[in-house]
Amino acid sequence: MVRPSMLLALGALTVAAVACAPASETATQTTASAPATCAKDQLTLKTAGKLTIGTDKPAYEPWFKDDTPANGKGFESAVAYAIAKQLGFGNNEITWATVKFDSAFAPGAKQFDLDFNQVSVTPDRAKVVDFSDGYYTVKQAVVALDGSKIASATDLASLKDAKIGVQVGTTSLQAVKDVIKPTTELNVYNEQIDAVNALKNKQVDAVVVDLPTAFYVTAAQVEGSKIVGQFGTASGAPEVFGAVFEKGSPLVSCVNEAIGKLTASGELAKIETEWLGSAAGAPELK
Repeated sequence: MVRPSMLLALGALTVAAVACAPASETATQTTASAPATCAKDQLTLKTAGKLTIGTDKPAYEPWFKDDTPANGKGFESAVAYAIAKQLGFGNNEITWATVKFDSAFAPGAKQFDLDFNQVSVTPDRAKVVDFSDGYYTVKQAVVALDGSKIASATDLASLKDAKIGVQVGTTSLQAVKDVIKPTTELNVYNEQIDAVNALKNKQVDAVVVDLPTAFYVTAAQVEGSKIVGQFGTASGAPEVFGAVFEKGSPLVSCVNEAIGKLTASGELAKIETEWLGSAAGAPELK
């Protein structure tokens, strides 16, 4: 999670300028009938004339800024407003709903039209909700305190005996199990901030979060911490974030069309460049 001002302060970082292409191998998309056109007045919405977007609270940086999704600042807020604009909605026609992270992709009816909350597209999740095409490709990162036994690790094998903290219900948790395969019991927390505080208080040796969040943890949350390195999925397939929809939502195809236009125009790349740091300074752990 990196503010633009923090990016300037972190001289080691460069910004990423590569837009995220749809990842066809991640999950099957909706089978619902798409509207004849994606004109605003033909969209099926929770509230007529309003686009309801969900996300968790607190809404963390760099995905959102100042815990205020409605300000259009932060990567996911900016992406949400860019998509809404493509669909014909003005800022005053957008409503934000508070939705807990794991509730977003749980089975059942939703209170939102679409949800942005760093939700990775997986086949299991796609059985009960629908996803848009990917709007960001991400890797996991290991964060530890400077000078700790983990701080100098150069490979995944060096992390097996570490006491690792991670948030419940996340792909970070699954990645730790599948890729690092620790020999010690994981410390699993309900909220990401709890895992970060555990690192700060030296209750764990390291935390695993997505890479942009790792930059924010080291820059703003845990003094004297560092990114040990980054790693991908066990399968090698890219992990992507997608907007979440109620299963069968006809809105998916229109949002995919909007993402396609934002990608082709370079707008998605510009948003990524503004709000997210690149992998510079985060070596690959294998």
